Amino acid sequence: MTGRSRRALARELESLADFTDPSPALEQYLTPPEIAAHITHLAGLQADLEGPVVDLGTGTGMLAIAAALAGADRVVGVDLDRDALELARENAASVDRAAAVDWVQGTVTPHSLPLAPSETDVGFEGEGGNENENEGGVTVLSNPPFGAQRGNRHADRTFLETARSIATVSYTIHNEGSQEFVESFAADEGGTVTHAFQAAFPIDRRFEFHTEASTELAAEVFRIEWS
Repeated sequence: MTGRSRRALARELESLADFTDPSPALEQYLTPPEIAAHITHLAGLQADLEGPVVDLGTGTGMLAIAAALAGADRVVGVDLDRDALELARENAASVDRAAAVDWVQGTVTPHSLPLAPSETDVGFEGEGGNENENEGGVTVLSNPPFGAQRGNRHADRTFLETARSIATVSYTIHNEGSQEFVESFAADEGGTVTHAFQAAFPIDRRFEFHTEASTELAAEVFRIEWS
C-alpha cells in the first residue's frame, strides 16, 4: 500500500482528463474521482490490490490509475476504444504511473477478453476466479455502461459475467436500483456480495439528449467475492 488516504487519492485523481469527444453509444462518462478513490481505498483495506487488477471498460483509465496509485503492482486496463486507451495512457503519465498500467484494446466479454499469461503475467486461463494460478487472485474493477442507450441494455450483466470468469473479487458500479439484480446474479454464479454502498455520480451535459446542464445519479457499488 502507498499510504494515501481516500481523500488524498481523490484529489490526485481530479487531475485526470475527461473525454474530449465522448461516444454516446459507448456511454463514455468520466468515473467520478471520489468513487474511484472510495473503491480502491476499500480494495486496499480488503487486501484486494495485492494480486493483479483488471479494469474492464477502462475509458479514461480512472479506476486502473486509482488502483496503481493505491498500491497495486500489476494493473491492466481494457477498452474497445483505441482513442480512450490513448487518453488513459496520457492520464497515467500525468500522475507518474505510465509504467504501472498495461493498456489492452478489446471487447469485454467472457470468451473474447484479449488477455494471456504472456501479456499480463497473471494466468487468466480457464473460467472461474478460483482457477487462477496467481496467489493473490485477480481483482476486477469496472464502471460498465448503465444501459441507457439502445443496444446497451443489460451491458452491466456482460461485465459481471466477464468479471466472474477471471476474478476472485470484483467491484462494479451500477445504476440505482440494481442491488436485487446484482445479488441474484452473484448468488446464481456462486458469488457473494460482501459490500454494497451508494455513491453520488455527477454528470455534466455532454450529449444532445441531455436536457440539463448537470445532474447527479445515485449509483450503487458492489464488491463480490467469487468462489
